[in-house]
Amino acid sequence: MPESKIRLVLADVDGTLVTKDKILTPRAIRAVERLRARGILFTITSGRPPKGMKMVIDPLKISEPIAGFNGGMMVRPDFTVIEARTLPAETARKVIGIIRDHRADPWVYDGNDWIVSRLDAPHVAREQWTVKFPPVVGDVEAKLDQVVKITGVSDDLDLMKRLEHDLQQALGDTASAALSQPYYVDVTNKDANKGGVVMALERLLGIPASQMVTLGDQPNDVLMFRKSGMSIAMGQASPEVQKQATYVSTSCEAEGFANGIEKFVLGEA
Repeated sequence: MPESKIRLVLADVDGTLVTKDKILTPRAIRAVERLRARGILFTITSGRPPKGMKMVIDPLKISEPIAGFNGGMMVRPDFTVIEARTLPAETARKVIGIIRDHRADPWVYDGNDWIVSRLDAPHVAREQWTVKFPPVVGDVEAKLDQVVKITGVSDDLDLMKRLEHDLQQALGDTASAALSQPYYVDVTNKDANKGGVVMALERLLGIPASQMVTLGDQPNDVLMFRKSGMSIAMGQASPEVQKQATYVSTSCEAEGFANGIEKFVLGEA
């Protein structure tokens, strides 16, 4: 796609825009500044709650709509809600049951509240450090009428692949279930996925999907790869994810985001 036709870049956050240690590098910041200098807009999407992306929104000076919860909530950079897509309460209850049947741990996101059963559960401390706000500890099934996302968590990575498969089979086209990390499977409204983010940005900004570039590293990023005119997978992405992208960059640990923008979007050596 000629650079003159690129009008918007949409990037995943974890494993793409930031390193494994959640660092936004100076080179990544400069790459976004250079996009803007060429008149190309930039925004982000993530499975994180919107306010969990503040640590990249501020240094990147993002002014376009941002997609949290894999598209479950579209917000402005000041976190005012543009639109939200929730899970029906009966679907949420079913999902929690399936996660528990697999002996994984369910987390529930009710708007911007993150609800967990216990603080010492796997990945809770790490997630709190990542998103920079604490969870609410309580009954994850207490309030299911405004659920934007449910995440199943386990360090048994084979189990997580089975959980993703079994959730997809059980939910069919009533909800979206996909691994966002090898240890996280995210369930959202059927229209809340990263492919839907591309279409929402097309509608909100009036930019055709064919003039967008998407960057990601996980299976749930493939949906936005398929909708956009160009896609760039990070070097650490699985072979299956890489095959779905137009180009493959270096890993997120080796400036994969900046390299992808410089080489494939800005056309620099």
